[in-house]
Amino acid sequence: MGFTDLLDEVGGFGRYQWLHVTLISLPGLFMASQNLLNNFVSGIPTHHCTLPANHSLFNLSHQQVSCHPTRDQLLKAFIPLDSYVEPQWQLLAANSSANMSLLQTEDCVDGWTFDHSEFRATTVTEWDLVCSLRPLKQMIQTIYMGGVLTGAIIYGSLSDKYGRRSVLIWSYLQLAVLGCSAALSPSYTAYCIFRFLGGMAVSGVILNGVSLKVEWIPTKARTIVGTLTSFFFTFGQMILAGLACWLRDWRKLQVVVCAPYFLFFAYSWWFSESARWLVLKRRSEDALKSLKRVARINGKPEVADKLTLEVLHSHMRKEMESSHSTFTAYDLFKTRGMRRISICLMAVWFSTSFAYYGLAMDLQKFGVNIYLMQIIFGAVDFPAKLLALGMLSYLGRRVSQAACLFLSALIIFANIFVPTDMQTVRTTLACLGKGLTSASFTTAYLFSGELYPTVLPALPSVVYGGAAVLAGCFACFLPETLNIPLPDTIEDVEEKW
Repeated sequence: MGFTDLLDEVGGFGRYQWLHVTLISLPGLFMASQNLLNNFVSGIPTHHCTLPANHSLFNLSHQQVSCHPTRDQLLKAFIPLDSYVEPQWQLLAANSSANMSLLQTEDCVDGWTFDHSEFRATTVTEWDLVCSLRPLKQMIQTIYMGGVLTGAIIYGSLSDKYGRRSVLIWSYLQLAVLGCSAALSPSYTAYCIFRFLGGMAVSGVILNGVSLKVEWIPTKARTIVGTLTSFFFTFGQMILAGLACWLRDWRKLQVVVCAPYFLFFAYSWWFSESARWLVLKRRSEDALKSLKRVARINGKPEVADKLTLEVLHSHMRKEMESSHSTFTAYDLFKTRGMRRISICLMAVWFSTSFAYYGLAMDLQKFGVNIYLMQIIFGAVDFPAKLLALGMLSYLGRRVSQAACLFLSALIIFANIFVPTDMQTVRTTLACLGKGLTSASFTTAYLFSGELYPTVLPALPSVVYGGAAVLAGCFACFLPETLNIPLPDTIEDVEEKW
């Protein structure tokens, strides 16, 4: 007997699990907004150097130019890619044959003029993050992802000490407060700091949300629940596109995508702490209360009345025995089985993240309306994740993980050989590749939660680098977990795999 059998006795996937899974998954509607927000809050509008307001327009007659040149003519006279030191009025002449490579240029000394038709205001227009300062635009996302990595390390450890529920509640509040505060940033530095702290909270939400969700779900329901709840993130990508198109102002968008976390914080107090974690922390009485609550909500009051500490202990003997030992990150590499699993999963997460965000984080490069492109990138996840669901159910986790990575690698490599003038083909292949990396993400979340016993910290779920084809090879060395109960101890991992 194990904890899975106990879950079946208190109602399996009943009313409580439906509410529990739905409420934990709802924040996923705005989680895509956090990860992909930089596409819109730091969008780069069409821009050029600001024209000098008081420049003399005298002595134009000998250049065969009108004394009242139009705005387009002024732009041609003043602006190549950089600003000319002196206006080149001769370029406006119909028969001009000036050698533009010999003309002297200078930086934009009077600032920049931005086209506001696509974006009314972004961090780029706020702090002139163009030309030599353009790398600072990408730095915002880098700093945010640094926060995600830091949060995965910190909140993954804190969840084992203080519980999944407590850290999840705190993460909701942190993301709500600091995310909205970012919209009030008076400087670039302040905004980066808020984004870093917001990224930490995002890891807390993802890691503890997934853990709390999986640990209350029976084994047979894990695949369908894990895949279907990932569609909240997919819908979130399309919601982000709609909000960004409607608002077109980075401060307003920042507030709108973070304010809902106040609501998630308010109702998160309803969640029950993981009974597995409570037992491991020798809080069997609290675990028993949680199980009785779940049984009653699932319409099993007679089961709730029969549940006792003796029944609980008989089902969770292995967890209780393992709770007498202290586990650290070292245990991920301590034994052969854990070492193999940890190294392989790190490579899978590494490459999946790299491929996914490499495709999804620079939508302007496709030359298509950025809002439409975001909707297309979101929509392509639907068939990709349905395909993943079928593969996970019938082929297992290992084959699905490797197949998604291999196929995404194949498509990305194929795009290299498509001529740059065939933009439609290149965009189509990019969409297919992004869909497959999304399917890989869905598989990796499910796979990671099933491979590690409850007594170990969650592996940080968002890390970067690597290559999809290499990770596909590593995935082939992972053991299969289709319809297999979750391991409760390290000994279970060694015995099974």
